Formats: sequence, C-alpha cells, structure tokens
Amino acid sequence: MSLLVTNIAELFTSDDELRTLHDAAIVVDAGRIAWVGPAAQAPSADDRLDADGRAVIPGFVDSHAHLVFAGDRAAEFAARMNGEPYTGGGIRTTVAATRAASDEQLRGAALRLVTEMRRQGTTTVEVKSGYGLTVEHEARSLRVARDLTTETTYLGAHVVPAEYQDRPDEYVALVAGPMLDAAAPYAKWVDVFCERGAFDGDQAREILTAGLKAGLGARLHANQLTAGPGVRLAVELGAASADHCTHLSDADVDALAGSQTVATLLPGAEFSTRSPYPDARRLLDAGVTVALATDCNPGSSYTSSMPFCIALAVREMHMTPAEAVRAATAGGARALRRDDIGVLRPGARADLVMLDAPSHLHLAYRPGVPLIRTVLHDGVPL
Repeated sequence: MSLLVTNIAELFTSDDELRTLHDAAIVVDAGRIAWVGPAAQAPSADDRLDADGRAVIPGFVDSHAHLVFAGDRAAEFAARMNGEPYTGGGIRTTVAATRAASDEQLRGAALRLVTEMRRQGTTTVEVKSGYGLTVEHEARSLRVARDLTTETTYLGAHVVPAEYQDRPDEYVALVAGPMLDAAAPYAKWVDVFCERGAFDGDQAREILTAGLKAGLGARLHANQLTAGPGVRLAVELGAASADHCTHLSDADVDALAGSQTVATLLPGAEFSTRSPYPDARRLLDAGVTVALATDCNPGSSYTSSMPFCIALAVREMHMTPAEAVRAATAGGARALRRDDIGVLRPGARADLVMLDAPSHLHLAYRPGVPLIRTVLHDGVPL
C-alpha cells in the first residue's frame, strides 16, 4: 500500500544542495520514495500520515559501530574522567568477556543496542567484529552481526590479543589468512585499527590487501590517537572510509580531498576520552566528504545516539546544523558506498524520521532532548 506523509513543516532532503522544502509531502510506495514535493500538489495514496507541522529528515546512517560484545567498561570511563589517559588497551578486557559469552548473550546485547539506535532515528547501521580475535570468535561475531545488518565489517585487526603479544607478525598472518577465510562469508568490509599500539602501516596494508583480494571493501581506523600513515593508506587503497581523522597533516587533508574516501568523524569518542575533536570545518572547506557516526562501543564511545553526535559536531567541530545532519545521513551512506539511503528523493529507500520539532535545527539546538517522533524503515513504522 502507498502512504502519503503530508503537512511536513520542513523536509530536509540531505541531497548535494542541502535543500529544505517547506509545507511538503512524501509519497511512499513498496518501500521506496515515489514522490517528493509541495503538499498542495501531492498525488493520492492508499493511506495518509499527518506530520502535523513537524520536520522530516532521512533516517540516520551510522557507518561505524562495534555492537557485538559482552560486558562494559564503566570503571575505565570513570578512571579517564579522573585523569587517566586513553590508550586503547582496554579492548582486551572486552575480548575476554566476549569470548566467554554465549551466542544468545551476544545476540541479545547487540539487538538491544540496535533497538536503541532505531528509537533514535538510525535506520542503517554498520556493525564490526573485533572483540573475538580468534578464527572461531571473529566468525561467530560476524554471524551475529549479519542477523542485524547487511553492513558487516571484519575487524580481526582491532588489537593484537594477549596470546600473540610477543608474536605480532604471526597474528597479522592469521588475520590475513585463516581468520579472513572464516570471516569473509559473513562480511562486506575489512577494517584495521592502524595506530600506535595496534597495527602499523605495513601490517595494515597486508591485511587490507588480503581483504580486498577476498572481495571485501576496505575501511580503516586512521589517525585517531596520533598522526600516522592511516589516512593516506586508506586513500591509496581506495577505502570507502577513513574513520576518526583526528590528527591530520595538510597532506592527509589534500589526499582525502582528491579521493572518493570519506572522512568519518566520531565525536562520541572524543567526548568519552577527553581527546581533541577533529576539525570538521577544515575538512569541509577542503572539499572532503564527511560522515558522522557513533562509534558505539563499550570502551571509548558507549553511545547509540546519532542526535547526540550531531549536537557535538555542531558545538565542538564547527559544523553547521545542516552539514551535521547531512553528514549523519548522506555522508554515512557515502561511507558505505550506498546511494539508496541517507537522502529523501524518488527511488531512494523509504527510511525517514519525523522529529517532534519544526526544523532539523532542533537536533543541535535542543541537545539531549528525545526529538524522534516516528521512524519509517522501508516505509514501515518501527
């Protein structure tokens, strides 16, 4: 059945022109957007949803999340708030808890987070492995993730686990070989944490190249804690996204600007670790495509809220509200190499969010307020 959503005060299309339509309507048919335009010109439909003067935006596209894990690291967060620095070392704590959990426990915990995300307007989420770090547990994590989304990422190269601490080259060979073979049937992407204390540029190249040869797309955790080779390696290998992008040289920015690689910014991580925020304004002014994502994970960004990340991006990263909403929708879609989500135009998937507000501006203007009124996924209310 077709559905007419009408009496929309502001329709934020999230297209290249950042258009907003007023007194607008949308017709949804067979899970797709069939028509967009002025409410007075809307065609008839089988059913009708009155927005009653509210704003409508695309569903959020969260292109970076770590949802398959057990336990939490609240004590680690408290220690950071007491002045201890973030190093990424706490990942191994989550690895131990995740390995000990049952499939049902992992699936239930991940589904809880996806449900939280949907209530807050996220209609597409990417989910990584990375807390198993054995052949068996990485494949298991991706099987769980595949039940939740088609955007699944193999992150066997999250950190070197304790049992390989003195044999990192052996672990890299495992990640690029038998572990990849077991994980690839359940993954769309391959990712590496390219950072001091995790994997260097040569190790990241070996793993990403193996993943590309296995038919996976590339993504990369890059330049989060320090300057390094990650961003330029992502561009060189044609990665869909370089994520974090906190410590960038002029050469890094130029490389991103001349490529199809999206800079995915994760302000929840900076909030939770008291680290410097990336400079989104610098990237946008250089012509780089920017995405926003939650980086939802138990250690460094335990938030499932894209509206929260939008508010942080506007307040701390010098984005306009329109730029931040677009980065959280169309930008996230670009980071997943998708053109059927993150925008409101005929032919796109009917993923849309009705706000309890007259404009997208309220997502940053009213931080922390639950403004998500209605979520449609494939044209069906969630």
